[in-house]
Amino acid sequence: MVRRFVADLHIHTCLSPCGDLEMYPERIVEMALDKKIDIIGICDHNSAENVTAVINAAKAKKLTVLPGIEVTSKEEVHILALFGSKEDALKLQTIIYENLDGENDEEIFGPQVVVNETGEVLGFNNKLLIGATGLSIKRVIDLIHMLNGIAIAAHIDRESFSIIGQLGFIPEDLELDGIEISSRITYQEALNRFAEYWDYPFIHSSDAHFLEDIGSVTTTLLLKETSAEEIRKALRDMDGRSIIY
Repeated sequence: MVRRFVADLHIHTCLSPCGDLEMYPERIVEMALDKKIDIIGICDHNSAENVTAVINAAKAKKLTVLPGIEVTSKEEVHILALFGSKEDALKLQTIIYENLDGENDEEIFGPQVVVNETGEVLGFNNKLLIGATGLSIKRVIDLIHMLNGIAIAAHIDRESFSIIGQLGFIPEDLELDGIEISSRITYQEALNRFAEYWDYPFIHSSDAHFLEDIGSVTTTLLLKETSAEEIRKALRDMDGRSIIY
């Protein structure tokens, strides 16, 4: 039997250079539970190095953590990649790293901190995670699907780093699984503003870079269980699974 679950599928950790240093796994899990969230997606910029730590922090808790990455294409478009396993997320990370040039400048962009579940610092990522990969949007989406992932165009209502902001439209040949709107806009406003794209499933995510932003907006889903495969079915409106707008 399906039931309602609340999800925030776009949350950063202290690994993202623009993420607050308080965004370490234990605190993220605590805040998500305080906000009555059932599923979170950890989507740092171009990396999944803190995903395992958040999964470990949520063990024995009533919270499902989906491994993810917010990939930046060569067109500077952000695409969310969500997976059912951390292994698949890390496979995508390997490909991203092979196509990501540059080194991080902490004074300009901020530190990129790799931590364990309690926030103990394990090291610093020196790659330019805020930068664009050499992968086209289509290639990013194809890679996500090859690794059994879900591909969602991030924060399409924003001018910067969104597919509409960068290209002006969504190409018809892209096999996106969904579209995300940010906390800056409501579903009704999105329906009015992006009516031509309402055939795509829309999700609402916080894109949290600070603890207090977690759960500022969420997506309510009808699922049998809190898994990536169930979310994929909800995005496709299959077998009674769906998004509740």
